[in-house]
Amino acid sequence: MNLSRTARTALWAMLAAGLGVVYVPLLIVMLNSFNTDRTFAWPPSGFTVRWWEAAWNSTGVRDALWTSVQAGAGATVIALVLGTMVAFAIQRYDFFGKNAVSLLVLLPIALPGIVTGIALNNAFRAVLSPFGVSLGLFTVIVGHATFCVVTVYNNVLARLRRTGISLEEASADLGADTFTTFRLVTFPMMRSALLAGGLLAFALSFDEIIVTTFTAGAGVRTLPLWIFENLFRPNQAPVVNVVAAALIVASVVPIYLAQRLSGGDAGVR
Repeated sequence: MNLSRTARTALWAMLAAGLGVVYVPLLIVMLNSFNTDRTFAWPPSGFTVRWWEAAWNSTGVRDALWTSVQAGAGATVIALVLGTMVAFAIQRYDFFGKNAVSLLVLLPIALPGIVTGIALNNAFRAVLSPFGVSLGLFTVIVGHATFCVVTVYNNVLARLRRTGISLEEASADLGADTFTTFRLVTFPMMRSALLAGGLLAFALSFDEIIVTTFTAGAGVRTLPLWIFENLFRPNQAPVVNVVAAALIVASVVPIYLAQRLSGGDAGVR
């Protein structure tokens, strides 16, 4: 389809405006992390790295970072196991309620986070409290896994649909048993999709704050919670900007790798 010069110019202008709305605020955060002015007067009167040193030496930041890594890793492992199993069941077998199961797996990522958080909080208090299990890191991991499963499920299901079963049938015809076929044929075909789904699941868990607020309980602070709690404290505001800037840079890596590995199959929240 041929577009006039005016139409092309208008499309490029709208694209630039859309990208600017997203990335200009991120650029400001990056610049403010080096701003010498504690109040972030604009434009910056000078640049310094002392806020980065303060963030590096902050015990609160390090503890929150480690908690986020633990929560992300735990949620990713659960998502990889459950998401892969459900994807194989949906793609390879026909059974009653198949479409309903697929809908139920996808539903958590479509629900508002506050609804999911309230529901999980009520469920954990009703089910786990009688057994002496209170809200903490475990409940955060379970809460994050509810929506992280979707990313793995989408990636694995898309890969299964693309590869089909012909290679696995050929492996069986040549005398390989089920385990050998899975190890030499199925898993190598699924490896990049699993890695991409895992990276996306970890990224989603790492920056989640709404569900975490309702499932963390006292004493558990992930990095997003730490940022939110310290955002309006004057003494911590520069450090918050540094942490946010570091997360912007760090978030690019898993998303980029997932996109490269999935070949466009990745489902992003």
